[in-house]
Amino acid sequence: MNDSPGKTYLITGGSGFVGSHLTDSLLARGDSVFILDNLSTGRLANLEHVIGHPRLRFVQGSVLDELIVDELVHRCDVVVHLAAAVGVKLIVEHPLRSLTTNIRGSEIVIEAAHRYRRKIMITSTSEIYGKNSAGPLSELSDRVLGSPAVVRWAYSTAKAVDEILANAYHKERDLPTVIVRLFNTVGPRQSPAYGMVIPRLIRQALGGTPLTVFGDGTQTRCFAHVGDVVVALLELLDREEAIGETFNVGASHEVTILELAKMIIELTGTTSGIENIPYAEAYETGFEDMTRRVPDTTKLRALTGWTPRRSLLDILRETIVEARGELVTSLR
Repeated sequence: MNDSPGKTYLITGGSGFVGSHLTDSLLARGDSVFILDNLSTGRLANLEHVIGHPRLRFVQGSVLDELIVDELVHRCDVVVHLAAAVGVKLIVEHPLRSLTTNIRGSEIVIEAAHRYRRKIMITSTSEIYGKNSAGPLSELSDRVLGSPAVVRWAYSTAKAVDEILANAYHKERDLPTVIVRLFNTVGPRQSPAYGMVIPRLIRQALGGTPLTVFGDGTQTRCFAHVGDVVVALLELLDREEAIGETFNVGASHEVTILELAKMIIELTGTTSGIENIPYAEAYETGFEDMTRRVPDTTKLRALTGWTPRRSLLDILRETIVEARGELVTSLR
């Protein structure tokens, strides 16, 4: 890796959706990047346009490998811990693997950051809030969880453990930490394989199959473009005032999932219809969802001035173009 006037960042999970976009931005501004990824959900295709970059090094490995994590953290200035089991489908189908990665993996990375006194950003999730459907949700809003027997809330608890651990290291051992809770980040390179709603619905529309909406479709979500989210992450990484704090990152425009499906049908021109699927059929008996999830980003905006620049319409158009390109490539 060549010398760089910028800093050296370690991104765990850097070949994933958010990680690859963050890598692009760091390289573009002159920083160097190490990526640690086991490719369980990430894809090398997400990095193919930068894989030969002189300031990028990709290491295939797991955050559960303490020796690899130790070496890479030692060689970097800042750690961005993105590696995690993500997506409701993956978490429900592989709960043990998800818990191990999300708790033990984070513990190993945070311990290494403390060992070498590296600033670390922990990426958490809006799942932290559980079934709390009030809104907008601030960083101090209550967590409302169901039974631990429901896998979704076990995931929420695992991410809460990550946050608690990071906060404890900051308060007791002065580790410079920043926690971000991401709300429905979407856009190019997001895989439909793990239940992510926008890429899944778009590919159903382009494939001419019914768009499957879980439940009655009246549940609302807010979608933020990954490019906007990366800008927020960089702002927080660059500000000393963010250390020791937790920030929501997401858009505030609400849309029902049924409305979202109708928008995709109109934008793609598909003749596909919409099929409502009960949650018990989509996931498992006892699965619980929340009716509303809206972030309050006042804290982030007050510190950085950040607001999303891309609308939901922008997001859908861009993602449809990408999905059409993939479809054409696959048919060749």
